[in-house]
Amino acid sequence: MMLTFNSPIQIINSCNQIPDMSHYHEISFNELLKINLVAEEIKNNAQILLVIGVGGSFLGSRAVIDALSPYFDQSDLGVKVIYAGQNMSGAYLNQLLAYLHNKEVYVNVISKSGSTMEPALAFRLIKKYMEKRYGAFSKNRIIITTDATNGILKQVADIEGYRQFVIPSNIGGRYSVFTPAGLLPIAVTGVDIEEFLNGAKQADTDTNGDTSNHAAQQYAFTRYELYKQGYSVELLASFEPRLSNLHEWWKQLFGESEGKEYKGLYPSTVNYSTDLHAIGQFIQEGSRIMFETLIHFEEVEADMEIPFTIDDIDGLNYLGGRSMNSINAISKDGVALAHEEGGVPVVKIVMPKLDAYHVGYLMFFFMKACVISASLLEVNPFDQPGVEAYKRKMVELLKNEAVLVKE
Repeated sequence: MMLTFNSPIQIINSCNQIPDMSHYHEISFNELLKINLVAEEIKNNAQILLVIGVGGSFLGSRAVIDALSPYFDQSDLGVKVIYAGQNMSGAYLNQLLAYLHNKEVYVNVISKSGSTMEPALAFRLIKKYMEKRYGAFSKNRIIITTDATNGILKQVADIEGYRQFVIPSNIGGRYSVFTPAGLLPIAVTGVDIEEFLNGAKQADTDTNGDTSNHAAQQYAFTRYELYKQGYSVELLASFEPRLSNLHEWWKQLFGESEGKEYKGLYPSTVNYSTDLHAIGQFIQEGSRIMFETLIHFEEVEADMEIPFTIDDIDGLNYLGGRSMNSINAISKDGVALAHEEGGVPVVKIVMPKLDAYHVGYLMFFFMKACVISASLLEVNPFDQPGVEAYKRKMVELLKNEAVLVKE
């Protein structure tokens, strides 16, 4: 990893003690073997893995799967992972059930509590569908990932006899991508989860030790210094469209970890070059409220070379023989320079290759930096009291409405 800044920023050499995060990527050999065996079973017996979850229960795996999968569906190759429980749209679920028709399906329900409204409602509907379609064999096709001892979903899994994977009780959803919550769906798509974990382990090693040197510390301190200087928005950007759900995962990680006690940077994301033609004007000349964190992978598979033409009508022969990725990289540098000159500080995070190892490295790097960053703000990076507040209000209104209907 290479981390660069467009201007020198004082790096503070002290902050609150950072918890040991090695348990965030540690998983036993037996658990890893079980995940791989179940993933193979699903690949041999299904066309669809339906993941039911919301927030960190699906964003982490979806980020990795999308980053490392082909852009266009190749229905004859492997298992397709699709999602439910991330919204409460009746139309979405109705069309989902129609889509599943005549396809072999496994279901992975991911929730520590089982009481979160969106996935709980989706599971109730999908459970009925699976029982109607597969009868007694449905229990072999429903896999639960939840807390080891507590929660409604744990009770359901025990009563119904579903196979279970455990999310450690000390790891919250947005930090759970290196647990079975993330690893099982990722493994089903054929991604090497051991390499993914190896990347995380190396990132943990690289971000320990001298606090003034490692990249996670520098990134966290840079964010904090810019926040103190009045920048209120961090804009995560990349030039690779398949990273869009990695952006969404990052947005939840930092937003839910830092946005407390009326503190924190607002995490926003853009996908270049598409968004340069949407809000690029605002970034260049709008309110000076943001800085930009630009992710770039130097090597991306399946590149394309620009051909020469005899007539050169479009005037692009000067790019003949160049690869699209090399042009993308130069475009990134041009955008960064323009934004810097326009008064937008730019942090550049450069990774060698877009593969399982480096995606694992990058995601753990962000997790470590997020914990450090939250400690600088003196907020707890592991709770989400504001989320619990809206959940309580939503349930209260629904229960009141139910009483009125009965009356």
